[in-house]
Amino acid sequence: MKLIVGLGNPGKQYEKTRHNAGFMAVDECARTLGIDMNQLKFKGMYGVGHVKGEKVILLKPLTYMNLSGESIIQVMQFFKLETDQLVVIYDDLDTAVGQIRVRMKGSAGGHNGIKSIIQHLGTEEFYRIRVGIGRPPAGRKVVDYVLEPFHQEEEGDIQSAVKKASEAANSWLEDSFVQVMNRFN
Repeated sequence: MKLIVGLGNPGKQYEKTRHNAGFMAVDECARTLGIDMNQLKFKGMYGVGHVKGEKVILLKPLTYMNLSGESIIQVMQFFKLETDQLVVIYDDLDTAVGQIRVRMKGSAGGHNGIKSIIQHLGTEEFYRIRVGIGRPPAGRKVVDYVLEPFHQEEEGDIQSAVKKASEAANSWLEDSFVQVMNRFN
């Protein structure tokens, strides 16, 4: 059994914002895997499906970014999952728009959603797929930047990154995470 989580903020006003790159990627996973994300429980929206005989859970926490760990820990406890059965897809300021980075573990790096997950899981050791959103221009506050939509000229790049992130998550359903890292980094 594997859990693929995309981080973001609920609500129409956040739908196309930089901070919702994880939601976008999980929506793409749902589309490509044919999993309906229509169940509300565990402080999130989720769907369950089977891929090549393996149970797959897709989750979008609806707690707002800073409390994402509350939703994830509930799902993990309910389904009795270990951290090596979890991958989290989220936005990354330190990666250029259009790029992804796949990691096995790491610190929160200032990302409040990841901080919450680390706090609730009690470890930094869980798989991650970072979707690049780039850094804000000089003088621009990070909080404002992550909550704004992508610029029109970035649309193609972010769609490409979301697709790559989904492909990386989906390939983890068949390959080891090390193989996924080698393929997508």
